Amino acid sequence: MSAGAVPLIERKKNGGELTGEEIGGLLAGYLGKTIPDYQMASWLMAVCWRGMTEGETLAMTRAMVESGATLEWGGLDRPTVDKHSTGGVGDKTSIVLVPLMAEAGAAFVKMSGRGLGHTGGTLDKLEAIAGFRTALELDEMRAQVRRIGCALVGQSPELVPADGALYSLRDVTATVDSVPLIASSIMSKKLAGGASTIVLDVKWGSGAFMTTPEAARELARALVRIGEGAGRRTRAVLSSMREPLGRAVGNALEVREAFETLAGGGPADLWALTLELGTHLMILSGLASTAEEAETKLTALRDSGAATRRMELLVEAQGGDPRVVARPELLPAAPVVRTVVADAEGWVAEADARGIADAALQLGAGRRQKGDPVDPAVGIVVRARVGDRLAPGAPLAEVHARSGAAADAAEARLRQAFSLAPEAVPAAGAPYETVG
Repeated sequence: MSAGAVPLIERKKNGGELTGEEIGGLLAGYLGKTIPDYQMASWLMAVCWRGMTEGETLAMTRAMVESGATLEWGGLDRPTVDKHSTGGVGDKTSIVLVPLMAEAGAAFVKMSGRGLGHTGGTLDKLEAIAGFRTALELDEMRAQVRRIGCALVGQSPELVPADGALYSLRDVTATVDSVPLIASSIMSKKLAGGASTIVLDVKWGSGAFMTTPEAARELARALVRIGEGAGRRTRAVLSSMREPLGRAVGNALEVREAFETLAGGGPADLWALTLELGTHLMILSGLASTAEEAETKLTALRDSGAATRRMELLVEAQGGDPRVVARPELLPAAPVVRTVVADAEGWVAEADARGIADAALQLGAGRRQKGDPVDPAVGIVVRARVGDRLAPGAPLAEVHARSGAAADAAEARLRQAFSLAPEAVPAAGAPYETVG
C-alpha cells in the first residue's frame, strides 16, 4: 500500500486542490503498481464528489498524455486538424469529414473507437468494408498521412495507456460520470494525436451521453479549456441527439449513407453538421478566413467529386476495395428488409434516438459487452422524422435483419420509439451552439 496516496485522497475528499506534480505522481504510481486499485478508486470517487479545478484537470490530462507516445507532425506542408464526437446514434460525420478536410488541404488523423451499448463506433462501421484495416502502426500512419493527407484508424495502444487503465477502473467503480475525468480522458487522446486544431462535437439528448444542453455545455467548456490550456486551437459545437443523425443506424447502412453524402446526396442534417464542423476546422487552421469562404470551398470539393476520390485513396491505402465508395451496393446487405408503417394519422412527435438504437442493437448492429460480435449488414433506416405528417400506412422505418424473428423483435421496439400527435409538431433540430 502507498502511504503517500492517503494524504492526496484525504485532501481531495475535503475539497482541496492537488498540484500538477502530485497528480502526475499519483497516476505514475498507479501505472507502476505502487498505488493499488482501491486507493486510486477512492481518489476517483473523491474527484466525482468534489470535482477538479481547471488547473488540476489540465495537469491530469498532461500526465495521461505523458504516459505514452505522442504523434509529431513537424515538416508537414499542411495544417494538422482533429475532431471528436462524444457519441450518438447514426453519427457517421467522421467518414464524410476526414476526406473532405484532407482534400481542402489539412492533415487529418482520426482515431476512433468501437461501439458499446446504444452508441455506434466508427471502427465497426469502417470494418463493414471488406479488408479495411483500422489498426496501423504509428510509422505506417505517419507515412499514409504524408502521402494522402488522412487516416481513419483505431486508438494506438502506444498513445495514452493511462486512459485505458483508468477507464477500466472507473467503469467498475461508478466513477465514469465526472466531467473533469471525462474531459481529461477525451482530450488526452486528442493532444497525444498531435493536431494543432481540434473541434469537438458535444451531443445532447436521449441518444447522447449528456442528456441536456446544460450538461453538454458544461462538458464542452471543460474540453475547450483543456485544449486552449495546452496551446491548441480548440472549439466545441453542441448538437442535438434527440433523434438519430441522418437516417441510417447500423454499420454498412451508415457507411453507405456517408458515401452518398460525400457524393452530394444523403440526408440534409448529416451534411449540415459535417459542414458546421468542417467550417470551424477550416477557420481555426487558417484554410479559410470566413464561414462563408469555408462553406463555399467544402461544398465545391463535395460537388466536384474530389472528396469522393480522396475517400477512395483512403480506403485503398487501408486495404479495402476502393470501388465500394462509388458503388455502396458492394457493402454487406441483410437478407430481410421490412418496412414498419404508421397505424394511425398524425404528426411525428418523437423518433427517440435511444429507442431506435436499442432496436438496432437487438438486431446485432452493436455490442452489449466488449468483445461481442457485430453484424455489419443489419440495422435500421429511419423514414419518418419529428415534425413529419403521416397517413395510416406511411413508413416509419425499415428494418434490415437476418431473420423474420429478428425483424419482429426490432419492429416491436421501434414502435415504442415513435409517437404521433394529433396536431402539428415542430422539427426536432436545434440550432448549433459554439463554445470557445
